[in-house]
Order: sequence, then C-alpha cells, then structure tokens
Amino acid sequence: METSKAHVALLPLPGMGHMIPFLGLGKLFVTHHNFKVTIFLVSIDHSSQTLSKTIISEMSNELCNIVQLPPVDITGVVDPNATVGLRLSVTMREIVPAFRSSVATMKPCPTVLITDIFGTDAFSVAEEFGMLKYVFSPSNAWILALTIYTPVLDKEVKGEYVHQKEPLKIPGCASVRVEDLFDPLLDRTNQQYDEYLHAGIRLRTSDGVLMNCWEELQPKTVAALRDDKLLGCVLKRPVYPVGPIVTQSGNSSKSGLLFDWLNKQSNDSVVYVSFGSGATLSHEQMTELAFGLELSQQRFVWVVRAPTKESGNKTYLKGRSGDENHDQFGYLPNGFMSRIQNVGFVISDWVSQVDILSHPSIGAFISHCGWNSTLESILMGVPIIAFPLFAEQKMNATMLTEEFGMAVRLEVLPSKKVVGREEIQKKVRKIMVDNEGHGIRDRVNELKYSAKEALCKGSSSYKALSELAKRFEARMQLQNKKAPSPITHE
Repeated sequence: METSKAHVALLPLPGMGHMIPFLGLGKLFVTHHNFKVTIFLVSIDHSSQTLSKTIISEMSNELCNIVQLPPVDITGVVDPNATVGLRLSVTMREIVPAFRSSVATMKPCPTVLITDIFGTDAFSVAEEFGMLKYVFSPSNAWILALTIYTPVLDKEVKGEYVHQKEPLKIPGCASVRVEDLFDPLLDRTNQQYDEYLHAGIRLRTSDGVLMNCWEELQPKTVAALRDDKLLGCVLKRPVYPVGPIVTQSGNSSKSGLLFDWLNKQSNDSVVYVSFGSGATLSHEQMTELAFGLELSQQRFVWVVRAPTKESGNKTYLKGRSGDENHDQFGYLPNGFMSRIQNVGFVISDWVSQVDILSHPSIGAFISHCGWNSTLESILMGVPIIAFPLFAEQKMNATMLTEEFGMAVRLEVLPSKKVVGREEIQKKVRKIMVDNEGHGIRDRVNELKYSAKEALCKGSSSYKALSELAKRFEARMQLQNKKAPSPITHE
C-alpha cells in the first residue's frame, strides 16, 4: 500500500473557467509537494464531455490522474430553459452518487477533497471516507465575500436586491452596486437564487476555502474574511489565497500565421479582442465592435465566434471549435475583412490566449473580464478595456477599473445595451494613444510584479499552499494509522 504522499481529489464544475484553475492547482500540488492528484471531470451533457477531454489533452502534461465521471441526466430535475448556473448546480448535486462510486474503488482513498463553491454536496462523500473537505473558489476574494454574506443579506434585505436604492454592504469590503449584481441575485424567486444561497451556507461546513488570488492583490477583503468582527464571524473557516493560478496549454506553439503577423508588429501596438470560450455577441454588437476597431486606427487581433440573436452565455459549455465559415466571416460587415487587411488579424479557431497576451506586440485587451482572462492579463502586464457580459464579470470590471486602476470601463453595460462604435473607438484610443493610457499601463505592471512575487518561495501564496500541504500530510498520516494492516501468511 502506497503511503508516502497525500492524495488530493479535485472536483471542479464543467467549463473552461472552472476546470483550468483546478488543473493548475493540481499541478502545483504535484510539482511543489509531490502529492498524488486526481481530477474528477463532470459533464453536463455529451458536448461538454467532449470539451472536458479537449481541455485536458491540451493543458495536462500527465502530472494529474484524470477520471471522467459519466454525464448525468437532469432533464427531469430542471426546466429545459433553465439558466446555465442552475444546470451546473443541479448537475453537481446529481453527480454525487457517481463520484462516491469512483472514490470507493480507490485504494487508498484520497486524503482530501477540494471542490467548487457549487460542489459542496460531495462533502457527504468526503465525510464517509474520512477525507478533509475544502472549497476552491476559482475567482477573487470579493466574489467569495459576497457568496459568504448572501445568507445574511437574505435575512436582512426585504424585497428584490435589484430594487434597492443603496449598494449592498459587505462588512469590511467594497459594497456591491445593484447594477453589478450577477445572475443568481437578480431574482430571489428563481431556483438559481436558492442554489446560490445554499452554496453560501454550505461553505461554512468546509475545512477551509482556497481563492485564486493573492494576499497583496486584495488585502482589505482578505483581512475581512479572516476578521471575527467582520466576515470571519460568518465563515468561521480559514481562507487561503493561493493564486494567481494560470494554466497554459501543454501543446501551445508560437508559430503559424497569427504569430508570424504578431512578430512583425511593434511593441504594445496591437489590441487583443476575445470574450472567452463561452460567450457570444449579438450580430448588432459584433457589427459595432468591428466598426469601432476599424475607426480606432489601431492594429488588432480578434478571436471571433459566429454571432447569436442575443449576447450572453448560451454557449458557455459548448467550447470553441472554430466556425464552419471561418474562412469567409460572412457575419462581419461588408468589406470589413478587405479594409483591415494590413491592420487586423481575425481568427475563429482555438488559440492559446496566454501565448497571445505574452507577445510583446500586445498593448491592450478587450475582455469580458472573466477571472482567468483577468489573471492572464495581469501576469502579462496588459491593460484591459472591460467588456463584461454575464456572471460575475460586472463586479470584476468594477474592481479592475475602480480598485486596481488597470482597466477602462465602457459608459454602458454590454449586458444591458449595445455598445456603439464611437464608444469602442474612444476606449481603445484611451489606452493605446492617450496619455492616460501610460498610467494604466504602469499600474498593471505593478500588479504583474506583485502577482509573480506572491508565487515565489517564502511569499504569501507559496506559504498558503505550503500550510495546506502540511494539513493534508497530517491527515494522510492519521489515515495510515487507522488503515488495517495487510494480512500476511507465513
């Protein structure tokens, strides 16, 4: 029986935004602490199962053991038109029996379970098999603070949050403006709200909470999470900022037509445009964005997806596999491709975002402000033009502009209204041309230094991960003492 190292079981939600940081966390436990790591992949349907396999094949260098759990049928549990958030929450609850069956076959069983905020129903399995149980929030400390405090707000605030005249106050943290609230909090009569509330309550039953941020990035919020007079009295569990965790494709290559083109551009001269693997733009918004980029007279790389009738997260779990007509881009304005031939590069196939952002020619990033993209932007020192679409992206955009000072925000919310070409042109030039852009670039470079420092040996995130490793090792030793000795025959 192998007893030399702790065994960490990771159970992330489906989708790029969750699986990528979990994979990165697993790699850290393997490379820094020689732990065994098993990642259990959950699928919401067969298309997301294919996406899961694609992510792992592209990003894993075989350091972690991968277990693909069978897709669960939730058609009888949720409405066919249910939001992605609700479908994810229900899927994580329904997957528990399959997860238990898989854990039961492991000898020895894992030492610790680390799951997503919406995966805490699996704690019952951890308790049954004597595992420690932790939550990893792949987002930042402010999002975690709101999640923890929502059960309190549920009792204190009367009526819908969206009808409140004042921002929602969180002890020791920045308040949350009503217009920045994300989907689960927009309708308290919706089942999605109940699931989010449940997650906030269940967090308190964990042995601790990990965050994909670092101490120096959000010192006030992290302190509030630990303070018994502030959020600490609600959570009552230790918190561990272990980020920034960013995973790069193991098969990435800075070759091909795109990088040949980038290599010809001057430093900080290109705007990178991408809205992640999950979101799509409406045809009207895509048209305005195209004209805005053209009017800005700046060079750009645009990773596009075919437009939909509505913007948002309808295709969140489908992934990006390239559009069938990606050679023609017939959904872009007439003549656009020919007019931007010498200044723009448009692509619809999957490409490593980290590789693009790390290229010296990239000077700005039009981003949906997903947390993975935000961390990649910080680590590469690239300012952001915030273009939030759904989920917690509006809160992230507010934080990036008002607290971090590394981004500029649009005058209107893209999730509420189509952003016009003049507005896009104005914001692009603000970072790329105007003097104000220099200060924003300086600020993101300060954050870049802070992020890289946090991961160094002896620094905050390194220490946090090391403290967790000691706890896991102590539990492993306890498990080994309780394990029955193998029967021998002389």
